[in-house]
Amino acid sequence: MRRRGIAIIIIALMLGMLLAALDQTIVSTALPTIVSDLGGLEELSWVVTAYLLASTVSTPLWGKLGDQFGRKYLFVAAIVIFLVGSALCGLSQSMGQLIAFRSLQGLGGGGLMVLAQAIVGDVVSVRERGRYQGWFGGVFAVASVVGPLLGGLFVDHLSWHWVFYINLPLGAVALVVIVAVLPNDKSRTRHTIDFAGVVLLGGATSCLVLVTTWGGTTFAWTDPVILGLGAAAAGLLVLWAVAERRAREPVLPLELFRLRAFTMASMVGFVVGFAMFGALTYLPLYLQAVHGVSPTLSGVHLLPMMAGMLTMSVISGQIISRTGKYRFLPIAGTALAAVGLLMLSTLTEHSSLTTMGVELLVLGMGLGMTMQVLVIIVQNAVDFKDLGVATSGATFFRSIGGAFGVASLGSVFAARLNEDLFRVLARTRLPPGFEPAQVQQDPTVIRRLPPELAADFLHVYADAIATVFRVAAPIMLVAFALTWFIPQQRLRETTKAADLGEGLGATSAERSSLAEVERGLVRLADADLRRGFYARLGAVAGLSGIAPQGVWIIARLDGEGWVPAEELARRANVSRASGRPYADQLIERGLVERSADGDRLRLTDEGRVAAVRLMRSSLESLRRLVADWGHSPQLEQLCERITPELLGAHVDRPP
Repeated sequence: MRRRGIAIIIIALMLGMLLAALDQTIVSTALPTIVSDLGGLEELSWVVTAYLLASTVSTPLWGKLGDQFGRKYLFVAAIVIFLVGSALCGLSQSMGQLIAFRSLQGLGGGGLMVLAQAIVGDVVSVRERGRYQGWFGGVFAVASVVGPLLGGLFVDHLSWHWVFYINLPLGAVALVVIVAVLPNDKSRTRHTIDFAGVVLLGGATSCLVLVTTWGGTTFAWTDPVILGLGAAAAGLLVLWAVAERRAREPVLPLELFRLRAFTMASMVGFVVGFAMFGALTYLPLYLQAVHGVSPTLSGVHLLPMMAGMLTMSVISGQIISRTGKYRFLPIAGTALAAVGLLMLSTLTEHSSLTTMGVELLVLGMGLGMTMQVLVIIVQNAVDFKDLGVATSGATFFRSIGGAFGVASLGSVFAARLNEDLFRVLARTRLPPGFEPAQVQQDPTVIRRLPPELAADFLHVYADAIATVFRVAAPIMLVAFALTWFIPQQRLRETTKAADLGEGLGATSAERSSLAEVERGLVRLADADLRRGFYARLGAVAGLSGIAPQGVWIIARLDGEGWVPAEELARRANVSRASGRPYADQLIERGLVERSADGDRLRLTDEGRVAAVRLMRSSLESLRRLVADWGHSPQLEQLCERITPELLGAHVDRPP
């Protein structure tokens, strides 16, 4: 494909992924306004939980169906589902409608994130794939930082409906580009899709989330509804375990839980997601209801947390790549996150916003030190055959942890709010015509009450939100205890090429084990090719005295007949005159010959022998990078397949 066409496709894919990633966080600063408009404060958590559950549980289906039936039209279907869900969310007239449509939106969002990353491999050459993977990781980083801020801006300057409506024009652009420009993927991979595993696991998770949401608030813990949901969750989990033992391609193989590293990392990831999404959901409510800041400013006040996460994720990745050590990072990270949550648990209506910013920075730094590392720990612990499913399993538990965190902390918040309100109402005389339920339905009415009464209600809200963090802090300490059981193992080479996006909470792309290794391999190769690779390769291949640019020309001409010199210069992105001295050197050494008209070049027999040596040397370097996965015919074929594609690309031409 022409480079311009690829660029347009990549932009459309990144746009689709950005929309799906943004909708994990963009609603957080809009939630107080949504609640004041639609009511249903006790259902607030489900606006976030519904999206997370739907996108997480549907991920394995999108990935497998894309492999089996082609990714283009499935991606189109995901965009359509996401846009329909977005439009209906914006049109919602009740919290029940909004929650239902958020589930539909999450179903499409899961497909957008999974398929966008998979399509990159269909349209981009192996040599350039590592760079584009980095861009997609950057999309998640940007979405994590700007999501709450954008949500506040839309609420302040338009309305909360535009948090969802903004997806429509942007998604329509992505849809048109994909339909018009993206070619059909001809390759197909047969799968035995574990529908039973997906449905049973999704059902069990939903029942457990409902138990944590309704237990002790909507229903007593001993109510038949709660007991029935608990029994249903247990029964579904048993059936899921049976289904996984029989499935040819289980969504989450049970034998993974025999690995201590996978089990501990998954449990820690669950708690980290719990804390991250819990904080993002309830802090904007504190800022807007208690301090009276605008939705936009509430997004600004969340930036220290996001900045801490992003900064420490990058630093953690660099430390791991250079030292190969990772165990100390989640230990220190969970300890720091627990300190941040403990500090936030002291919030009152009189707390300084500057102090809160420092506390959020501490929490964000702790989460950043932990999130990036957990995927690496899992990838480094499993065998090659389980690499793909283990990676998706690690991100699954973090996303499910977010859903549980929002739901269960919402239950804590509602219970504490009701208890404190009952105490205030028992000793306070209310203005004529004022209904106490208004405070629960619309927090903004507090600002319209007499100062003495408003102060009581502000304290109620501040105490309820501080209670959320008083509950979250000891749970994070449990994660801190679990991190000590994570073993330190020798770090595999391809595992060092971590993805920042997945470290920041992105849904896994549901890649196969081979695709996971290829992803790390091409990123390592991309970095190596930009660090004097052709000079080293020429020396190893016996081409002493040949300039690196000449080695590149040999690799570029390999497998070709006569190549116009003008075309070769264009591929190298240089003028013909500047490239001529290197071609002349090769001609003098008998490695390349020039046509009679002087306009075309090709390798001589000696040049073809030299090209074979180059390929063999490059192949050996790739084999060394995957050797720590053990012998596998698939890995051998992978190295042989991508070696010719890596050498001679215009992007790695020596300067």
